[in-house]
Amino acid sequence: MELSPLSRLVLLLILFLSCFPASEAAATTTRAAQQRRPGFVFTRTRGRCTPQFWSSRSEAWPRMVPQTSTVYKVFGSRTSERYGSDLTLMEATGRNEDEKVYPRLLKQASAALLNSYARKGFPYSAWEVKTLVIQALVSEEAASLQAKHFSIANEACT
Repeated sequence: MELSPLSRLVLLLILFLSCFPASEAAATTTRAAQQRRPGFVFTRTRGRCTPQFWSSRSEAWPRMVPQTSTVYKVFGSRTSERYGSDLTLMEATGRNEDEKVYPRLLKQASAALLNSYARKGFPYSAWEVKTLVIQALVSEEAASLQAKHFSIANEACT
């Protein structure tokens, strides 16, 4: 099937016009969006303070908290009911159970603890992180809220 010259011209015109925004407002919005987006559909946050960063072993862990430290020994005996006695901080930072409240708390708290030792100016001290974890274990709501607070601090850290 061959197209007539008029059909070809219409098709070419449609193709040409589809390359340009319909209005100046759309053009401005398109330009602004292009400047903000990194160019990928999915980006993963890998700042210097996130659990993903600490689990990647990109930087030496603080001496106060070796990678082989167990959650039980670092955060205290109350955590053994929820996490067991042999889970290490390295394993906790590398977990992919973010949809579950208590594992998410532990993941963010582990990163916050490491940041409290390794990052000058981190908003929580090591003692505060440990205390807040124990306090957050009383309910799913408390754990979720505290995990969110730790996550915000970890993401904002440099």
